[in-house]
Amino acid sequence: MTKSEAITQGWQSYQTGAFAQAEQLCRQLLQSDPRCVDAWLLLGSSCQAQQKNSDAVSAYQQAIQLQPDFAETHYRLGNTWVNMGRFADATPCYQQALRLRPHHPETLNNLGVVLAEQKMFPEAVAHYHQALQIKPDYPEAHYNLGNALKHLDRLDEAEAAYRQALHYNPAFAEAHLNLGIVLAARGKPDEAAASYQQARALRPDSALAHNNLGLALSHQNQYDAALACYARALQLQPDFADAHYNRALTLLVQGNFEQGWAEYEWRWKLAEVPPRPLPKPRWDGSPVAGKSILIHTEQGFGDTIQFIRFARLVKQRGATVLVECRPALLPLLRTCAGIDQWIPRSSPLPDFDFHAPLLSLPAVFQTTLATIPAEVPYLIADPALVEQWQRRLQTIREFKIGISWQGSPGYRWDRQRSFALTHFEPIARLVGVQLFSLQKGLGIEQLAAVSDAFAVTDLGSKLDENTGAFVETAAVMQNLDLVITCDTSIGHLAGALGVPVWIVLPFAPEWRWLLDREDSPWYPSARLFRQTTLNNWADVFARITEELKKKCSTSSRTKKITVEIAPGELLDKITILQIKTERITDESKLQNVRKELALLDQVRNRVFDNIENLTPLIQQLKAVNEALWQIEDHLRACERQSDFGPRFIELARSVYRQNDRRCAIKRQINELLGSGIVEEKSYDDY
Repeated sequence: MTKSEAITQGWQSYQTGAFAQAEQLCRQLLQSDPRCVDAWLLLGSSCQAQQKNSDAVSAYQQAIQLQPDFAETHYRLGNTWVNMGRFADATPCYQQALRLRPHHPETLNNLGVVLAEQKMFPEAVAHYHQALQIKPDYPEAHYNLGNALKHLDRLDEAEAAYRQALHYNPAFAEAHLNLGIVLAARGKPDEAAASYQQARALRPDSALAHNNLGLALSHQNQYDAALACYARALQLQPDFADAHYNRALTLLVQGNFEQGWAEYEWRWKLAEVPPRPLPKPRWDGSPVAGKSILIHTEQGFGDTIQFIRFARLVKQRGATVLVECRPALLPLLRTCAGIDQWIPRSSPLPDFDFHAPLLSLPAVFQTTLATIPAEVPYLIADPALVEQWQRRLQTIREFKIGISWQGSPGYRWDRQRSFALTHFEPIARLVGVQLFSLQKGLGIEQLAAVSDAFAVTDLGSKLDENTGAFVETAAVMQNLDLVITCDTSIGHLAGALGVPVWIVLPFAPEWRWLLDREDSPWYPSARLFRQTTLNNWADVFARITEELKKKCSTSSRTKKITVEIAPGELLDKITILQIKTERITDESKLQNVRKELALLDQVRNRVFDNIENLTPLIQQLKAVNEALWQIEDHLRACERQSDFGPRFIELARSVYRQNDRRCAIKRQINELLGSGIVEEKSYDDY
């Protein structure tokens, strides 16, 4: 057999899938003629087909050394480096192949792929376009173009590219999947679901297709159907972290905290949430009295503000509580009770016995809807800044509303939760209302665009520049009548301060806002306004505007009452409200009690420092009020039973005795604090 016949036979074996036979023939041929370029090229191709990538690289390099101007060898060597995940090594191979063969669409496409793998997306896009100019009916190049455009956030162009890929290859399952991802990101969950269903039909064993379909269904509020999809995905791939995590979010939004918190721990298996390597064990809720626990914050500012409340519960277990967080948040969070030491992130850690990620604490405490620690405020605005902003805003008689409309674009679903400033126009036109922008960063540019249509006073762009994140914003909020915001950290800050806040939510809300309710168990001062149809913000703001008309009308009839009060009287009222939160079970009544308590707590925290001997007096005052509550319960029981005998008389007499005690304690408080107002009582002789 001649050398030419042997090479022909070898390629025939290769083309019929007999790769090992082709390899053997080449090795025999190269023993007699080690400079046979065709044999080295065929050997490389045969080894590559058998995943013998290192042998393939050696063979191609030998062929290139013998014949450096053959484009096909450079192209195949590039493909082998790609198989090995060595994209930087593949790049010069494809570039050299293109110098030798400039109009080869497959090389242009593959060079685009390796550039994209190296995050060089604009360059990748350029090469995909060149490939498609040469070969317009090239579905893989359209698909890869869509991927690169998706990374560049050019989602409308990415959608068009995926649709072109499917035009030329309707059975392209990956194109259906990625088209669904883009459609979901563009706020089209119904179309996304249709794409995922196509992908699932083509690849019924694809856990990713089932998971993504579940995500699209959840964005249509079809949560039970979404859970079924996640269940199927996990049958196919039990360790699929994304499906576990998405299942967690669905369970939590439905209020199923028991299962939801457990599944939420799968977030540590996601690529974008690496677990924190720490030298001490993670706290599982076991006894920690006398031990130290490092709580480390995670995720966004809003998450930290919402969940820092759990530090106090850790402290109540008898632990020394250390909290590590982003330095920018430290000035705000320092006002949170129950924390012994603050550590700026990236600073050296002190010694500790256990650690706990902040958002894992609800699971540790087995938190349910009924046990959410909802006492507010648990963050306190700087009193000096509050007073400063009070002086600046006190001349404004209108109903003062702070607004925010744009969240961080880094959040995956920001397009769904953020809305245009223009939606506030009907509110701005209400008589007696003045809007103040609390927006910082992205979104501020919209102020100039609406300036001719309606007035918004910009505060946000200058706030917090010299104080730390949210510190000055918190002081401003204390001097506003209301905050209206999209689902972002501004809403969490207002809720943590006990400031009245209306949070505007998309059709499919984040899990923490639950479903079908206007209140939030996390924030007593919050009211939720939800989209009733997908992407329809106009309807939400129409409802908000109507509610504000009622609120402003009421406030114009009943002006805010500001009157000096004796500290004993204030603390007496606060203890009564605390008792009500502990004893009242009607949720609608509790909302009103918590709202009033939050307002009075703001005053208390602003006015009273840690004054020696005050705490025991407050405890005595609360004990008296609890006794009075019990006495009234017993009196009412006697009334029901028509029992007006000695027991009834003794209970009635104990009322004025307890009230005398109560008056004496309030007087002690007033004297301790040097009050200019002193409560007096006078009685007839008896």
